Amino acid sequence: MLLSLTNVPRDYSWGSTTLLAGFEGREPSRAPEAEVWFGDHPGDPSDVDGGGTLDATTEGTLPYLLKLLAAGGPLSIQVHPTIEQARDGWAREAALAPDDRRRNYRDDNHKPELIVALSDTFEALSGLRPVTETRRMLDALGDAPAVLALRDRLDGSGDVLRGTIGWILSEAEQEEIVEIIDAVRSAADARPGEWAAVLRAVVGVAEVFPGDPGVIVALLMNHVVLRRGEGLFLRAGLLHAYLAGLGVEIMAASDNVLRGGLTPKHIDVPELLSVLDTTTEPVPVIRPAADGAITSYPVPVQDFALRRVTVAGEPIVIEVTGPAMVLSTAGDIAVSGADAVQHPVAIGAVVFASADERSLEISGTGEAFIATPGR
Repeated sequence: MLLSLTNVPRDYSWGSTTLLAGFEGREPSRAPEAEVWFGDHPGDPSDVDGGGTLDATTEGTLPYLLKLLAAGGPLSIQVHPTIEQARDGWAREAALAPDDRRRNYRDDNHKPELIVALSDTFEALSGLRPVTETRRMLDALGDAPAVLALRDRLDGSGDVLRGTIGWILSEAEQEEIVEIIDAVRSAADARPGEWAAVLRAVVGVAEVFPGDPGVIVALLMNHVVLRRGEGLFLRAGLLHAYLAGLGVEIMAASDNVLRGGLTPKHIDVPELLSVLDTTTEPVPVIRPAADGAITSYPVPVQDFALRRVTVAGEPIVIEVTGPAMVLSTAGDIAVSGADAVQHPVAIGAVVFASADERSLEISGTGEAFIATPGR
């Protein structure tokens, strides 16, 4: 069984006023449009062509949530728990009401994520930079007392990143935060060689969130610019924030977020630090296949899998396991299943295939993303 799905963009403040409209070829709504959800999540299940919503078909059993995400400004700095941490946190907060502002855990599941760029570039912060590199970057900021205090904290022994982030979010004075931001702005204006891009990005964040301690947390993070078709996997414990661009995002069906700045929402610093993984490592950008019609984006979780398919006249048959979604992102394509009936898919819309479908034929000329449960 194939079903055509759509949904209404969610108007979070960080959303873009132009990216989704331009992508879908329609007039902008003049309001921020941040995300379009495709799935059976109770917060916003997809609309089914002909009436009803997808959760009536799936009974809320989809293990993943597929999204179009359009960032016109920075999202909150955040981290997601492992499944063990989520179960523990969910149990500890059982007495809190679902809408209690103090609640950190909305369910007992983990929330690994994969983002793939649809715009020419997609800008993000991902993971923590090695301490030795951040010390070198701080050398470019001059000798303001707050900058030296930050550098001194990174000169210590042990898990200095965890301690430094705790200091930034809980103990640093507002004057110190502002002084460091001013030093970043001055250094960015001076075009400091290898650090120019990251400092410009941090200045951009500070313009949206002036004086926010999260701006200093951003200074410790890897600055990443994805090109169209490149992907980034965000594992449990990895600090991250999207800054600008349009992308396809897929994640486990969860709403568990621990925030570390750039938001008016609840920030529980001790809980954030307990979930945070301060391991530093190269940013694992997943690049599209240089040839062939199919690009896979391998991830180390079983909740979801994502493939990009390009068709150019000859239909392509894709084997699928479990309930699948086909999201059209370019051109003019159609999807057919076991009954061979073609379902045209508008750009920005989805065809859902129930679990009894074993293969899908993608025809036409264009590009689509295929979401399934992982293997």
